[in-house]
Amino acid sequence: MDCKERILSNDYYDVITDYPVQMLEENDGGLCYASIENLYSVIYFSRQQVQSAESYFFEYRSVPKLYGLMQSEPIEGGFDPNSLIVSGITQVQREPLALTGRGCVIAVIDTGIQYDNPMFRKEDGSSRILAIWDQTIQTGTPPAGFQYGTEYTREDIDRALAAEDPYSVVPSRDENGHGTAMAGVAAGSKVRGGLVYQGAAPDADIVVVKLKECKQYFRDFYMIPQDVPAFQENDIMLAAQYADSFAETFRRPVVFCLGLGTNSGDHTGSSALSRYLELLAVKRSRAVVVGGGNEGNSRHHFQGNLNPQQGGGSSIPVEIRAEQGAAGFVLELWGSVPDVFTISVRSPGGETIPPLRLGISDSITYGFVYERTRITVAGTLVEPASGEELIQLRVENPTPGIWTFQVEQSGELHNGEFHLWLPISQFLSAPVYFLEATPYITLTEPSIAMDVICVSAYDAANNSFYTESGRGYSRTGAVRPDFAAPGVDVFTFRGKESGTSMSAAVTTGAVAQFMQWAVVEGNNALVESREIRNYFIRGASRSFGVSYPNREWGYGRLNMVGTFDALIGV
Repeated sequence: MDCKERILSNDYYDVITDYPVQMLEENDGGLCYASIENLYSVIYFSRQQVQSAESYFFEYRSVPKLYGLMQSEPIEGGFDPNSLIVSGITQVQREPLALTGRGCVIAVIDTGIQYDNPMFRKEDGSSRILAIWDQTIQTGTPPAGFQYGTEYTREDIDRALAAEDPYSVVPSRDENGHGTAMAGVAAGSKVRGGLVYQGAAPDADIVVVKLKECKQYFRDFYMIPQDVPAFQENDIMLAAQYADSFAETFRRPVVFCLGLGTNSGDHTGSSALSRYLELLAVKRSRAVVVGGGNEGNSRHHFQGNLNPQQGGGSSIPVEIRAEQGAAGFVLELWGSVPDVFTISVRSPGGETIPPLRLGISDSITYGFVYERTRITVAGTLVEPASGEELIQLRVENPTPGIWTFQVEQSGELHNGEFHLWLPISQFLSAPVYFLEATPYITLTEPSIAMDVICVSAYDAANNSFYTESGRGYSRTGAVRPDFAAPGVDVFTFRGKESGTSMSAAVTTGAVAQFMQWAVVEGNNALVESREIRNYFIRGASRSFGVSYPNREWGYGRLNMVGTFDALIGV
């Protein structure tokens, strides 16, 4: 196979490394890989070169994590600009500021875009989309420096719009609609003068990456339903690198918009994607906006604390209910140095797995006598990216009922705190949840990454917090989210939609407005994510009687008028 075929083939495992790939090239001249800013490499290994599936998947740092969409089902409704009005976005679109995102690029990395929608066209009918990289179409030419997918330029899109059948010229489609919805909220044109539709930054240019879905072996291992969108970390990282190529420092800024999330990881921002987004966020003329996920009310997080005063033998039972129809799930336990934990398991039928202390990196699979369930336990005493203990349990065909995972100390106890996370709701084929869950520390990765702008969601109609929204802080106590933005019944081309992907899209448009004022108009040409985040925090709306920062609202509610008032000292 050539490199492109390996990248797409289910017979090749994807591996993310943070060391020079030339170290491996000396031993394998035919190595297929992609470089990400000379910081990371994605290598594609034949499955025949890997000892076993378990040895691959439990090499935690190197295996791409899977990300899902942060969305709810749309409901019918007419155009309502209230989300833009309460955020102060509409007000700063008008004179004297006249901030419409002009000169800025908004990059939406998601499910693609319905490029012939009037929301993405200028008054003369031409496209506002600079480019589409469709990772799913292999018949055209990939972007320069990339090895798969097809790139469509603005010229290609304009030719398609002039054709009788646009999709015969540019066949890229958004079958899901999520990416189109986000792009419309962030940068939709003023359709009929804004009476039919208007986005937050209607004059910004748009770059779109349609992500290819994960390889089948990922679905099989993580037991994700076939009809649920799931995207690989390495494809998202390459998409961000592509979008970054459209930036012109001090002249044309790029705002990255991500409405994707995962519960995999230590929830401190140590994943490869989080760290790469941190790198982009501190570049001049760049900003990264990420929604905090919709896991706040899913009961997928458990926080425990063994009492150090109790001495040896201290343990806590963690109960999980698996409903009928659950194909399985992967459970992650994260501890903190210097504590060491072990887990024993009791099935609904009473069969048990004893506590097991694994080595530096090891796994073992158990089967039950009277139940079809198989459980693989993998332990990493020091997970390389975070430095913390990680225990993973892959539970296949769980018997419906209550499963008990007994968490115990091993050796001397110091802090005693540990956390467990189940997968995001979309990745489960039937409900699986903790009986005693906490809604906090439920922000999904990569929103916890340092220096990115992390937003939760609220209802602009009554200023109430969106109960499904992820909540802070990070596992180590870093203040996340930064602030909340409208994310309930936000109008899109499909109707009204809710979720933190909508609040991320609203915020992305607001950041493009600020970038126009700062970079394009020369008021602060050196600005990047960290500064913008703090400008927005200073201008955020805050309610009397609420202490800030807090786990739901961060430092308040997005308010662009307040941001510019803070700049002039009002």
